[in-house]
Amino acid sequence: MYTEKLNLLAFIIPLFLVLMLLEYWYSLKKQKRFYSFDESISNLNVGIVERMCDMFSVSLFYFFFVWVYQNFAIFHIEANLWTWIILFLFTDFLWYWYHRYSHEINLLWAAHVVHHQSEDYNFTVAARITIFQAVFRSLFWAFIPLLGFPPFMMTAILLVHGVYPFFSHTQTVGNLGVLERIFVTPSHHRVHHSSNEIYLDKNYGDILIIWDRLFGTFIPEQKEEPCVYGLTKPIHRYTFLWQHFHYLFEIGLSFKRAQGFKNKMRTIFGRPDDIQPEIRTELEQKIFAGIKPQVHGQGLSRYIFFQSMLTMILLFFFLLYGNYQQLLQLIVGGVFILCSVICIGGLLEHEGWVFPLEMLRLFLLLLYISLTFYSPLSLVLLGSFVLIQLIFYQSLAARYTKLLHLERS
Repeated sequence: MYTEKLNLLAFIIPLFLVLMLLEYWYSLKKQKRFYSFDESISNLNVGIVERMCDMFSVSLFYFFFVWVYQNFAIFHIEANLWTWIILFLFTDFLWYWYHRYSHEINLLWAAHVVHHQSEDYNFTVAARITIFQAVFRSLFWAFIPLLGFPPFMMTAILLVHGVYPFFSHTQTVGNLGVLERIFVTPSHHRVHHSSNEIYLDKNYGDILIIWDRLFGTFIPEQKEEPCVYGLTKPIHRYTFLWQHFHYLFEIGLSFKRAQGFKNKMRTIFGRPDDIQPEIRTELEQKIFAGIKPQVHGQGLSRYIFFQSMLTMILLFFFLLYGNYQQLLQLIVGGVFILCSVICIGGLLEHEGWVFPLEMLRLFLLLLYISLTFYSPLSLVLLGSFVLIQLIFYQSLAARYTKLLHLERS
């Protein structure tokens, strides 16, 4: 059947979007400010790229785990009730230490910091996962096939670990009573995302909170200490590339200035506290030249929202029909999605380089359509688009900037 090769995991995207809309509706009904426009769009941008990267990375990770299992497995464990329970506990234990080290080692924090940048706390924050996190996490997951658990068991358990944390990123759920003693609840994870000094480096668990209780990193949410979300030193920037790479720049500058081999290694493998916070301010002043976050007009906000939703829809179909596409189609489609989120981040910042990137996006979209449908009309449209750009580029750029009010305040 035609549907046999469909990637049904793509339906996670509309499912999660519906849950986000319900949470947003609830926040409006209760007159709670759980969502802000720039933060929500930025959160979704990170998630869009991560989902797109999964198209290329999931199979590679799976083959890596199969290779480890077939060549290095210490045991060969058969699936039964007890081994499923042991696998669940072992995976959650590994997650705890992966997550804890991601907060304690600079190189790992550089990949994980993106997840903690949002000053909102809602379902969109759950989308802030990067491909770099997935790579580091897979090194921890490699212990599972190494111990002897077959890849099909591992895949099922990791799917649970991929879905469960989404529901802990919310302010709509209060204390859950006796469940708070065993499971990671929204209350526990709110603490983890807080920048309050009392809450720092606490509650690392993914599904079970027992590891935090066992290793001394647990603290309950306290009514007298409301959670303040985000980094201890916020970046207040929505440029996609800066959000992903700012901490690597900070490590690089710290490494350059450090004296002696030991101190240089500490900038890479030491704790985030070893990186002076003034370095981020210095880098932002150089890169952004003191430009403040911008206020958007209604027209620009609507355009950003439209582009974000369009990108999400295209991502859904890109993933759903991914198994039917040739490698060139996947590359062109993937680059289009990446350019889209970079462009949206630039629009949030009123960046001057947005228009040429918009033109590149349109070119890639037309090229993707041409590769997909092999239509002579699409080739004509592609050629016409290039010709129009060569003739009218300057006037189109000026009109684009004026129409969207991209002038900086």
